[in-house]
Amino acid sequence: MHDIERYLNIRSAYGASLSEAGTLAFLLNTTGTAQVWTLDEPRGWPVQRTFYEEAVSFCTFSPEREELVFGMDEGGNERLQFYRLDLAGDTEGEITPLTEMPDAKHLWGGWSHDGERFAFASNRRDEGVFDVYVQGRDETGDDAELVFESDGWYSPGGFSPDDSRLVVTQATSLLDQDVYVLDLETGELDLLTEHDGFERHQSATWGPDGEYLYVTTDRDSDTLDAYRLAMDGSRERVTLPDDEANGEWSVDGVAIDHETGRLVYSRNVDGYTELRAGDLSADGLAVENVTDIDLPAGVAGGVSFDEDADAFAFTTTASTQNTNVHLADVETGDTDRWTLASTAGIPESTFVEPELVRFESFDGREIPAYFSLPEDVPEGGAPVVVDIHGGPESQRRPSFNPLKQFFLRSGYAVFEPNVRGSTGYGKAYSHLDDVGKRMDSVKDVDAAATWLAEQEAVDADRLVAYGGSYGGFMVLASMTEYPELWAAGVDIVGIANFVTFLENTGEWRRELREAEYGSLADDREFLESISPINNIDAIRAPLFVIHGANDPRVPLGEAEQVAEQAAEHVPVETLVFDDEGHGLSKLENRIEAYSAVVEFLDEHV
Repeated sequence: MHDIERYLNIRSAYGASLSEAGTLAFLLNTTGTAQVWTLDEPRGWPVQRTFYEEAVSFCTFSPEREELVFGMDEGGNERLQFYRLDLAGDTEGEITPLTEMPDAKHLWGGWSHDGERFAFASNRRDEGVFDVYVQGRDETGDDAELVFESDGWYSPGGFSPDDSRLVVTQATSLLDQDVYVLDLETGELDLLTEHDGFERHQSATWGPDGEYLYVTTDRDSDTLDAYRLAMDGSRERVTLPDDEANGEWSVDGVAIDHETGRLVYSRNVDGYTELRAGDLSADGLAVENVTDIDLPAGVAGGVSFDEDADAFAFTTTASTQNTNVHLADVETGDTDRWTLASTAGIPESTFVEPELVRFESFDGREIPAYFSLPEDVPEGGAPVVVDIHGGPESQRRPSFNPLKQFFLRSGYAVFEPNVRGSTGYGKAYSHLDDVGKRMDSVKDVDAAATWLAEQEAVDADRLVAYGGSYGGFMVLASMTEYPELWAAGVDIVGIANFVTFLENTGEWRRELREAEYGSLADDREFLESISPINNIDAIRAPLFVIHGANDPRVPLGEAEQVAEQAAEHVPVETLVFDDEGHGLSKLENRIEAYSAVVEFLDEHV
C-alpha cells in the first residue's frame, strides 16, 4: 500500500480559461502549489508559466490578446493581488504587477470585451467595505479609477456587451444578495432585485444584447431557478428543458456567450452535477437545441467558451477521479480530457465510490450523507472518520479527496453528512441552523453516530470527529456535547469561541458572518453559551488541532485557546504553520500535517 505522502502527491488541474487563439490556461499543483500552466492541444505537454512558492488562486485570459491576469496572496492572508502575464511576442513570459497594494484585498470582476480594462472590488479605502474599481490593462497601482464607493460587500461580475455598464452584486450574507447595474459614465447604480428577508441572487451574467441580466434565484421557490432580469427590475423565469424532471433541484449557475447567445447551465442533483448546453430562444426566455454534456458522476463547473462558442472548457472531479480540465462539444455533448493531472502512480481502480444515504435526525428530518467503506472491513467493523464540511453555507459533494482515499485504503470508513444548514437542498434547509438553531446541526451529528452504530460494517466505539473551519467548530461542539461518542477529534482552523472569532475575524467578513451566527451586539450571551471553549472540560477524547498563523477568517487565537485548555485533561497535539492561512495550500505542509494526523489516529483509534 502507498503511504500518505504518495496520496497527497495526487495532482489537480482546474480553473480553466481559453484564449481567443485557443490556448488553454489552467492551474496545476504539480510543484506543490497551484501555478499557471498552458496547453495548445489535448493531453499535450503543458508549459509552466508561473514559478512561485505561493499558490495562484485564479487565471483568466484577455478576450483580445494572448495575455492573462492571475491572482496570488502571501502566506494565505487572502489579500489577493493581480498580475498580468504576457504569452506572445517579445514580452512573452513577462509578468507585470497590477495592484501592488499588499495591505488590501482584491476581488476579480472581469475583463472588458475590448480587453482594454478590467474591473475589481477592493477594501483599499476602508478595510471593512469593498468599493468597485476599473483599471486599464497597462495601468498599475494607484491608476485604478474608483467608480463606486460602497458601504458594504459589493463585487463586480462583468461588463455589459458594449462595456458601458457593470453588473454588481451586494452580499449581506452568503444566503442573501442583491444585483445592481452600474453605469460607468454617470456613476448611477440601479437596484434590480429589491426584496425583504433572505434571497439568493447568484451567477448574474449579461444577456447577449445587454438589455437583460440572467441570474439564479430562490425568490419564488425553495430552490435556485433561472430568471431574466430587465433593467427596470421586472423578472421572468427562464424555461429549462429539465425543469419538470429535476425542478426540485437548484440551478447552480448559468454562463452565456455574448456573441452567439449560447448558454451552459448546471444543476445540482443531490450533490451531483448535471451540465447542459443550448441556445437562448428568440425571446430569451427558454433554452433550445439542448445537449446533455457527458460527465462522470461527480462535480463540474467553471465554463470558459472558445472563440465561436462551439466548445467550452470546464473542470470536473469525481469521488474516484482526480480533478482535471475537459473541453465539451456543444453540439454533441462529447467531452475530451485536456489535462493529465497525475494520480501519483496510484490506480484509479483502487479509489472508492461512496453510497448516498439518508439518516433520521432528532426531529424526524432526513439528513443526506455520503458513506464510504474500505475494501476489506475487519471483523467487528471499521473505524469511521465522520468528516463535517465547513461553511456552514456549503455542501459536501462527490469530488475527489486524496486524504479520504488514503483513509479508506488504510481501513477507515468515511461518513460525510450534509447536516441542516447545508446548501444544495433548498432555502428552508439552509436556514435550519440560523442563530438560535445552531445546535440543531450538532444534534444531526449525534443522529449520524446513532445511524452508524446500527451498521454491521462499523465499529461504533471508534468514531473520529473531523472537520475544518465551521466543520472544526462542529468537531469541538460534537466532542463537548456528546463526549461519549468519540475516540478522537481533528479540528482544522476551527471556531472555538464565537465571540472571539467575530471580534477578531477580518473586518470585511464580520457582518456577513453575524447574519449567520448572530451578532455581538444582540446575541453575545447566546454565542457564549454555544461556544465549545466554555464547555471544553467535557471533552474525553484525544484532540489534534491544526491552524495557519495568517488565517484572516478564523484567527489563530481560536486554536491556541482550545489547545491550551483541552490539554489540561486530554492528550492534545497542535500544529501551527507560519506560512499558511485558512487551510493548508503548500504540499510540504500538507504532508507534515496529515502524516501527523494519520499517526495520531493510528495511535488513538
